[in-house]
Amino acid sequence: MILRKLRRIASRLLAKAHSVDVTTVTWFSPGPSQHLMSSARKIAPFGSWPSPLNAAEVTANSTRLEEVRIDSAKSAGTIYWSEMRPSDGGRNRICSWSRDGDGKVVQWTKGDFNARTRVHEYGGGSFFVYEGVVYFSNFMDQVMYRQTSPDVDPVPVTPTGKGWRYADGVCSKGRVFCVREDHGENGDAKPSEVKNVIVSFGVQSQIQEQSVLVEGCDFYASPRVSPDGSSLAWMQWNHPNMPWDSTEIWCAKLSDDGSSLVQDTKRKISGGDGISVMTPMWSPSNVLHYISDESNWWNLYVSKENESPVPVIGNKNEEIGLPHWQFGNQGYAFNPENPSKIALTYNGDLSLVDVDLKSSTPIKTGFRSHRDPLFCSDGHLFVLASSSAQFPAILDVNSKTGDARVVYSSRDLTFDAEYISVPKKITYPSGKDLKEESHAYFYAPKNKDYAGPDGELPPLLVRAHGGPTASASSSLNLQHQYWTSRGVAVLDVDYRGSTGYGRRYRDRLKLNWGICDVEDCCEGARYLVKQKLVDGKRLTIDGGSAGGFTTLAALAFDNVFNAGCSKYGVADLVALQLETHKFESRYLDQLIAPWPEGRPVYDERSPINHVDKLNCSVIFFQGDEDKIVPPNQSETMYEALKKKGITTSYVLFEGEQHGFRKKENVIACLEGELYFFGKVLGFQPADDIKEPPKIDNL
Repeated sequence: MILRKLRRIASRLLAKAHSVDVTTVTWFSPGPSQHLMSSARKIAPFGSWPSPLNAAEVTANSTRLEEVRIDSAKSAGTIYWSEMRPSDGGRNRICSWSRDGDGKVVQWTKGDFNARTRVHEYGGGSFFVYEGVVYFSNFMDQVMYRQTSPDVDPVPVTPTGKGWRYADGVCSKGRVFCVREDHGENGDAKPSEVKNVIVSFGVQSQIQEQSVLVEGCDFYASPRVSPDGSSLAWMQWNHPNMPWDSTEIWCAKLSDDGSSLVQDTKRKISGGDGISVMTPMWSPSNVLHYISDESNWWNLYVSKENESPVPVIGNKNEEIGLPHWQFGNQGYAFNPENPSKIALTYNGDLSLVDVDLKSSTPIKTGFRSHRDPLFCSDGHLFVLASSSAQFPAILDVNSKTGDARVVYSSRDLTFDAEYISVPKKITYPSGKDLKEESHAYFYAPKNKDYAGPDGELPPLLVRAHGGPTASASSSLNLQHQYWTSRGVAVLDVDYRGSTGYGRRYRDRLKLNWGICDVEDCCEGARYLVKQKLVDGKRLTIDGGSAGGFTTLAALAFDNVFNAGCSKYGVADLVALQLETHKFESRYLDQLIAPWPEGRPVYDERSPINHVDKLNCSVIFFQGDEDKIVPPNQSETMYEALKKKGITTSYVLFEGEQHGFRKKENVIACLEGELYFFGKVLGFQPADDIKEPPKIDNL
């Protein structure tokens, strides 16, 4: 009893002193970041902890690994990849590394060349390699180029001035096979006028005549030629579907020269209404495989001639690959020396499948999340991997022993790993009457030098991911660590509609965007409060774009949060419906209601029409050149809150569009959000914020 009293007295003194060195007291409250400790920490209120991870460190120039490829003709021990470099004007550079070389990374694209395609606007599949030659789409002119070595200049293989864009290419029969998207000669075609087809043309340096092989559908992806050159497989779908809704896999015989399809050989392999099929690939023995969610989960299927497609090793309650937001992603790869061996990524875990034994063996690389496995001819795997404490890296994996080594890392860790908060996956009740479930990653506050006062619980920041058909990730995210190292807990929500949990979970967002996602963010916060992991009076939420819509909707239609931050958030669904590009031009038909007959639903769910219901503090960050979410949406909501006397702030970044790319603005946004939440929730950040945002009605 006396000891407990002494502890309470000591804790009150420590909290009163704001930040005090503790050398003898080693007990802490049962908050998420605290436990019995053998070494001393300083005590300071949550949110006020000094952190080595400042905003400049978070936004420091670092590469982002985009795509990995091998030479489809050689399958040797050489890996190619593209990386986005903020320090290089945001250009995507193609690089390579060879196991037989001197261990150095070789850069291919130089100067003004930027390996990035704009097909579907989200791109991907921007380059491929065949017989030692790199083919890539250049961002500025969207022309495809051919480069024979790192030391020579690329030469165009497609014409200029056509308004054509290219993606997802492969080579066979001395020809390129790829998706072509036509935006008209002036490049200003309306979404309804943009045309997508599959074409082929010669690989020679001079520009060749293009043959249209497949046309008639709204979208195409993954044109893949069989190893013997006899057949072409591809993926296709039509409006109003997105590629995770209803798609089809087709196949046809190719002419001897690859310039056309053999008449009357086209046939549908799989897919249709309510089935998402994707990523067709041929095994080394010319057998077609693909991914399908007909079992509710994206699993691998095999389609043998004159037989019905069947799962390769039976259906698992896990998903292979990623939703088709971008071209070029693949969740599996064949061993060219042994077609019965397939590398798979089940929900990010790397496994080796034995088709004959119908078994799957996990490969432990030391990383948590893997994607785009690529087999080489010597039984080695290249794979892009990351984890909660490691930045994305390219690994060279021995598929027999499981040994892995890092070939190339996107960034080095420049601070002590003891500051990193490792997320915990949680599942909690949500939905009407709490009869459904939602998922999230919970990041507890973590700082090796500081802990919170006894009896105090940390503030919470709920993060709503974009898409909205995307997913949260457990990979190392410095923006999350920015908050947790200062004593703020983070909940990264995989609300209903997110991928990675099966078709039924993904489909819960159909016609329910602004409902299910909002419920799951709100109930996630309430769940943590009930678990006594966070302070129920200091709950915040933020998000950008689609996540910004969820944020604003949660603030307008529920009262769980004390403050919010919208970063170029969608406030007006009608404007979004009318102004977006072809790929997403019918997306809201699935998420909100069919257009235009569902217009009343769009109006009802748009936060901009319900500013009268906003009664908590909100800060808005906006680009002045944003065409997707024009500044007037944020300005209208900001002015309404200011007029009501509610604490609010509005920061307009000059020269920014939908998403902030200038380093100084990214820093200002991160620091400004911290400063605003600190003022509203009552904690004082340790950071020296030189240009804090102006706050009204504080």
